[in-house]
Amino acid sequence: MIVTFTKTKALTDTPFHYCPGCTHGIIHRILGEVLEELDLLGDTIGVTPVGCAGFIEQYFNIDFQGGAHGRAPAVATGIKRSLPDKIVFTYQGDGDMASIGIAEAIHAAARGEKITTIFVNNGIYGMTGGQMAPTSLIGQKTSTSPYGREASQAGYPLDLPLLISHIPGAAYVASVSVDTPQNVLKAKKAIKKAFQIQMQGLGFTMVSVLSTCPTNWGMSPNQSLQWLQDNLKNYYTLGELKTPEMLK
Repeated sequence: MIVTFTKTKALTDTPFHYCPGCTHGIIHRILGEVLEELDLLGDTIGVTPVGCAGFIEQYFNIDFQGGAHGRAPAVATGIKRSLPDKIVFTYQGDGDMASIGIAEAIHAAARGEKITTIFVNNGIYGMTGGQMAPTSLIGQKTSTSPYGREASQAGYPLDLPLLISHIPGAAYVASVSVDTPQNVLKAKKAIKKAFQIQMQGLGFTMVSVLSTCPTNWGMSPNQSLQWLQDNLKNYYTLGELKTPEMLK
């Protein structure tokens, strides 16, 4: 029998706890595949967020360190500076990184810290009950904006990767999605490039991944993928926003 697919060695056998249709599992898989393909499993340290992925350390065969809410980039900075030969990354949701942790994210990029951040953006607070996040779209209904987000009251959605891309210390910033098989491959390519640039010591790297939240969006998995395509992808800037090649 020809084997066409095997689970990456980076992942444990622990079943994911995520809601049906949530794309955190896809992101975990391609992240694990990248670490295995780059032969980094024994040299990588991840920093956990506070949010839906707060139990991420259960799913990977690598070392992890927990961080306080939003402070993962600060924790990762300390680890990387103490152990510069290790590959260090954070895995954060939009509430964790774009709200309470935005100062840590911006200043880690400004300092050019040689870490990688995987930023998962589903436009809502997932773990705590579906409240409006900095990334929620205008008109998007959440538990704290039942009539839809209004710019006059809550401002406009924050395109964090676009913001980070303008900071000199950021060496690589990409914004991708995992809503189709083709886009999953593009997301994996971007994550791999982010780690390769960290290995070269060129500066801060970040990959933003548009994700779904069927439970808090009040949709089926299929409906949530369509909503992502019709709404999130029409607002957030996708593609490689900054690369070392662009600076030459």
